[in-house]
Amino acid sequence: MHDQGNAELLARAHRGDRGAWQEIVHRYSRLVWTVARSHRLSPDDAADVHQATWLVLAENLTRIRRPERLAAWLTTTTRREALAVLRVRGREEPLDLWEPEAEDPTPEDRALAGDTRSRLWRAYTTLTERCRRILHLVAFAPELSFAQVAEAVGIPPNSLGPTRGRCLEVLRRRLVTGSAG
Repeated sequence: MHDQGNAELLARAHRGDRGAWQEIVHRYSRLVWTVARSHRLSPDDAADVHQATWLVLAENLTRIRRPERLAAWLTTTTRREALAVLRVRGREEPLDLWEPEAEDPTPEDRALAGDTRSRLWRAYTTLTERCRRILHLVAFAPELSFAQVAEAVGIPPNSLGPTRGRCLEVLRRRLVTGSAG
């Protein structure tokens, strides 16, 4: 995908090559920022997570076992850093899926929205980890390319569309039938 492999860039960065480090940051900065923002962090907290993720990478340049999966490693590290910030800050905001046309929803409207949210969440949690990661990135990081999402999840880019389609179909079936399996 890239002219120069991640293994070589990581090794050069470890030896102090600023150009190699800058290339790594250039390749993956948007991914790291998007994952941080997908956790509904404030811009300042997301910037802290972004910076912390790069610090963790700098401290682990020689410990990356699978350099070809650097995007997945960065995604996981960013997610962990974001969750740590949410725990420390105590700012986790509930996701409000209610976006009514009318300004004042009725109690029935709120109950229906709550039921829909609950059913959707239950169905989502029964998906495989791969499906949850794909759907999460597609929903909360729409500016990422298919290639970037595929790399973050660890599948070939040409497999992402069909895999995402299968994941959505499983989610639809589980919503319709109300089954968890």
